[in-house]
Amino acid sequence: MIKKNLHVFDRDLEMVDTGPKVFALTLSDKWNIAGSTLNGGYLMAVIARAMEHCSTQKATPVITANYISKCVPGKALAHVEVIFESGNFTRLMVRLVQQGKEKIRAMGTFSSDVNEDVLCEYETGPPVIASFEECFQVPVTPDNALFDNVDLRLDPSCAGWLTGERSGRSEFKGWVRFKEKRKIDIPAILLFADTYPPPVFAKFGPSTWVPTIELSVNIRKVPDTQILKGIFKSRFVSGGLVEEDGELWNTHGELVAVSRQISKYRKIKE
Repeated sequence: MIKKNLHVFDRDLEMVDTGPKVFALTLSDKWNIAGSTLNGGYLMAVIARAMEHCSTQKATPVITANYISKCVPGKALAHVEVIFESGNFTRLMVRLVQQGKEKIRAMGTFSSDVNEDVLCEYETGPPVIASFEECFQVPVTPDNALFDNVDLRLDPSCAGWLTGERSGRSEFKGWVRFKEKRKIDIPAILLFADTYPPPVFAKFGPSTWVPTIELSVNIRKVPDTQILKGIFKSRFVSGGLVEEDGELWNTHGELVAVSRQISKYRKIKE
């Protein structure tokens, strides 16, 4: 039974343990992009929640998901396998199955709580972004239910694509938070790591089909804020593929996560 008074994101991560290490869930259409296509970050958040149920370690995971086939809103099963456990790490594999077919296979490593004495040194800092109020909100459209629930504000330097103007760089940066207030945790970080539009849209416009093949997110810190700043960029389009490198930072200048996404790149119109 779904609990009352849950945030919409938490309701849409609910699952039932049908054992052994198999979880039944319903993928929600509230996180759709491009029509009926579910956002890859939401799907990774679902996978992470299944992993959390089976992991003895709960902190700062590294999760890599291979997107085999399109997921759609509806019933699904998450099959979890614990690969290895130690005092510092739990390594797991999840197969997300829908309509009898494997749609995503993911590997994850959860760690023990970070020792505050470990080295923390950055050779680069957080991106310089205009204030939240000066940034442009990505609008809600019929094909993008994701933005009914996520408030994404893009820096003016890369928001021209919203009005048909293109940038000279494949880069997006800006602020991200839930529209309905909610703390940021591991599933939320995974969602936000795939919330920004493909960076190639900034340079070439939304005239390409960019489905995710693989997404890897390395969480370094779970913040105590309800908003993050992010920067996502692409440098190479070749062989029908494009990479996307991302960073998420909290408002204290601390690194929250880094990501790497590999996607197809296919031009659909001029």
